[in-house]
Amino acid sequence: MWSAPTVLTLHTTGMAVLVGVSWVLDLRLLGIGRHVPLSDFRWVFPTVMVGLIINVVTGILLFVKNPTTWGASIPFLIKMGLVLASAATLLPIRSHVLHGDAAPGDASGRTRLLAIASILAWSAAVTAGRLLAYLQP
Repeated sequence: MWSAPTVLTLHTTGMAVLVGVSWVLDLRLLGIGRHVPLSDFRWVFPTVMVGLIINVVTGILLFVKNPTTWGASIPFLIKMGLVLASAATLLPIRSHVLHGDAAPGDASGRTRLLAIASILAWSAAVTAGRLLAYLQP
């Protein structure tokens, strides 16, 4: 009786952690809180990993509930593409933060573009995921 609501709640919580923490770093790369050194944001990546693991596990559980519907759903596949695009922005951003590809506290134009792409892709992925409730029976 409580398994579906529990899995969905955990999926939502994992998403909040994953997307929220990503946004914190993205906003810092865009210049908000410029006085805080980027090296202080190393904590973001283990936290993102926790949110990602929670979402992968709960996402698989949600998918297994009705795989033929979700596997053939164009809106679902769009959502998954957006999630992959969002996650792909994390690798070069991680490299920038951990290896200091720019001057301390500074972000290159490329890194700022990645931060914008990350914000837009995560926002679109969350929106697409929420819309699935209305687009799929």
